[in-house]
Amino acid sequence: MTALGIISICLVDSHPLQLAGITAVLTQHGRFSILASGNSARDIVDIATRHKPDVMMVDLNMADDAFGAITRARTVAPGTKLIAFTSLANVNTVVRALDAGTSGYVLTTSGPAELVHAVEAVLRGETYIAPTLASQVITLLRTHSFRKAADAAKFSVREEQVVRLLLRGQTNKEIAKTLSVSERTVKHYMTILMQKFNVRSRLEFVIAAQKLTQSKAQFDSLELKMH
Repeated sequence: MTALGIISICLVDSHPLQLAGITAVLTQHGRFSILASGNSARDIVDIATRHKPDVMMVDLNMADDAFGAITRARTVAPGTKLIAFTSLANVNTVVRALDAGTSGYVLTTSGPAELVHAVEAVLRGETYIAPTLASQVITLLRTHSFRKAADAAKFSVREEQVVRLLLRGQTNKEIAKTLSVSERTVKHYMTILMQKFNVRSRLEFVIAAQKLTQSKAQFDSLELKMH
């Protein structure tokens, strides 16, 4: 942003009429300076590299990999905020765009005021999502977060047996007897499990395992409702 408060913006959109419309809206606002425009995923990276604008608004529905280009643009211009401006009203696409590096997601059906609001929001460090998609995206992001946590804590068959017995309150000696292994073997599995959960004590592990079990039950219930 310049000393005069002018916000520099670059636009990349494969639809000429849409590109012209966005340019007209932002130019009329007075606070925005359009530095460059493009029409392909490759242009996203090239323009980000050359201009490093305050904000880049990019279309996602391109022949090339727009998501990969967004990620590369964030690398070459880390100070640039990226906003997806697209007709793709799909929550999975929103999450994918956020994962790629966008800070905002605006639909082409939005009015000029919302477009300006999105730009101002991302420059404040906020994440902006079109209101019609926001609640669905929040739900999906929570599920997405759980999937990552669950993947990071995958258990072998024996580890899962140890966890189940721990949650029943059994001691190492009792677990060893139940599984017909030595107590030393149980301690070995406990060490592995504590490392996976990044905890320092048996109590911390049990609490973490309980939380994961409860989250998985809620997640399974959500999946059943969605099918």
